[in-house]
Amino acid sequence: MAVKTSNAYGKITIDDNAIACVTGHIARECYGVIDLASQGFKGSFKSVKKKSLSNGVKIKTIGNRIYIDLDVILKFGVSISTVTDNLKSSIKYGVESFTGMIIDSVNINVVGVRV
Repeated sequence: MAVKTSNAYGKITIDDNAIACVTGHIARECYGVIDLASQGFKGSFKSVKKKSLSNGVKIKTIGNRIYIDLDVILKFGVSISTVTDNLKSSIKYGVESFTGMIIDSVNINVVGVRV
């Protein structure tokens, strides 16, 4: 699925994979985030072969609304609630400014902690 909009410049279509790459890039820049993690054996095998920006990011678009699920691995010793709150606000701001669409929800799943 893709996000579609139109403005004075014409019609714009943004693919979910592009949104996932932007989300992954923003998430990796946040303090306390070590990496993004894909769930399951198939995702683990894929990440060994190629490190992707969209690894661990799930995008769902319904109309002009975007729903983001993110699987992260955090740094040991950081406040999980503070890092996830900052991560949500950074992703919401970054993706909304990139797409011009409304982010309905950002769900953060902490799947691990590394030293």
